[in-house]
Amino acid sequence: MGINILEALNVRVVGNGEKFLVLAHGFGTDQSAWQKILPYFMPNYRIILYDLVCAGSVNPDYFDFRRYTGLDAYVDDLLHILDALGVEKCAYVGHSVSAMIGILASIRRPNLFSKLVLIGASPRFLNDNDYHGGFERAEIEELFTAMEENYKAWVNGFAPLAVGADVPTAVREFSRTLFNMRPDISLFVCRTVFNSDLRGYLGLVKVPCCIIQSAKDCSVPLKVATYLKTHLGGRNTVEILHSEGHLPHLSAPTFLVPVLKRALR
Repeated sequence: MGINILEALNVRVVGNGEKFLVLAHGFGTDQSAWQKILPYFMPNYRIILYDLVCAGSVNPDYFDFRRYTGLDAYVDDLLHILDALGVEKCAYVGHSVSAMIGILASIRRPNLFSKLVLIGASPRFLNDNDYHGGFERAEIEELFTAMEENYKAWVNGFAPLAVGADVPTAVREFSRTLFNMRPDISLFVCRTVFNSDLRGYLGLVKVPCCIIQSAKDCSVPLKVATYLKTHLGGRNTVEILHSEGHLPHLSAPTFLVPVLKRALR
């Protein structure tokens, strides 16, 4: 990215602590997704927030369709941000695709990360023989077709499904950030995420991980959390939230905050 990455990806550093904590959002949201979480961590951390290049809050001209064909370019962005800020060690909280971005970043630079906290993470969304990722190929293709044919209708159907719980404010917020994305970028990124398979990389992770998973998540079955714990290479724990949906930081922050605090100790 031949621009100032800190400006382009809306990087902010907030909080009064000494230790660095990265909060990285998932597909369809932006850094505003962490607003209900931030107040609980600002006294004890310097929190790094940024927007993925695909987020609607970023100038769409910065999204290079040739470069962001996989997750490696997103990993480059994260590492460039941390280097530009002079960060030598940080804890990292990644939601959904950003959980996997954090995993790949920790393989490249294990000494940079003290802990990975993975919320709603999945190394592969497609079912495969004895692996249950949650989706069949035909279901994924139907999703892509729906996005392509009528993005507005797709968002209006997908947002409440993803939020899961009956939390209208969370549905409205997730819908807002989905609508902020340019539809062609949203579809392109969705294809990248749903077609990725990072299972072969898990054993290379040596940084301690905490896997946080909602008890009911339409995007990621509980079995995936168990799979991650078994296959990640470092010391790993699993925390099951007594909540519903793929976005607990939007829909169930009171459940998520104490678990996050425990994970970051």
